[in-house]
Amino acid sequence: MNNETEQPVDQQAMADEWAAAMEEQTGAGGGADEVEKVEAASLQESQAYVQGDVNLDVVLDIPVTIAMEIGRAKISIRNLLQLNQGSVVELDRLAGEPMDVLVNGTLVAHGEVVVVNEKFGIRLTDVISPAERIKNLK
Repeated sequence: MNNETEQPVDQQAMADEWAAAMEEQTGAGGGADEVEKVEAASLQESQAYVQGDVNLDVVLDIPVTIAMEIGRAKISIRNLLQLNQGSVVELDRLAGEPMDVLVNGTLVAHGEVVVVNEKFGIRLTDVISPAERIKNLK
């Protein structure tokens, strides 16, 4: 209920800020010519995206979560609560089967476990093609 009373005040404050900014722009000698140039530039940029000239450098630094999955199991909550040190959970994979490599929950590759300098790693044995990944999403 408190949000309902604050929202009109925020909208009014925002409208006042926009009005002040527009007055500053007009008073500073900006005028309509500058606004038209900005609009034309943004139109040219949007046409570049339509033509497929997309710069992928923007997304290269976005962090993603990568996970290696040995296997899965479904158990009841009763059995889950009974697990303790030394318990064994049977997974749906056979020994020697490749692990799944998931990026943000999407299967992207298969691999095998390796040990390098006393640390676990994974050697990719099969990378899923982008077309197959899209097919698996449907």
